[in-house]
Amino acid sequence: MQKIRKGDTVVVTTGKDKGKRGTVLRVLDSGKLLVEGVNRVKKHQRPNPVKGQTGGIVDKEMPLAIANVALLNPATGKGDRVGFKFLEAQGGAPARKVRFFKSNGEVVDV
Repeated sequence: MQKIRKGDTVVVTTGKDKGKRGTVLRVLDSGKLLVEGVNRVKKHQRPNPVKGQTGGIVDKEMPLAIANVALLNPATGKGDRVGFKFLEAQGGAPARKVRFFKSNGEVVDV
């Protein structure tokens, strides 16, 4: 289980986009992730008629290291550290592993 997943809202903690917020589009195996609207670069793209791509300068998001973002805590409106804990089982179901915010102990996954 990962501390930051696809669809989470995160805050960038370091780098040129420090303080920006965005939604995680994709988590890569290399310990990086793509965040919507963050770490945008201009890529000079060559046309490829086989794929139907036109040439030109394209804006695209580049991956960020997971260590450079923090999960947004809706209660405080700031980035927060995340931990794991097990919730008690109810009605014979096994205990569930969930994420929680370190600052106030609130559960992220419901």
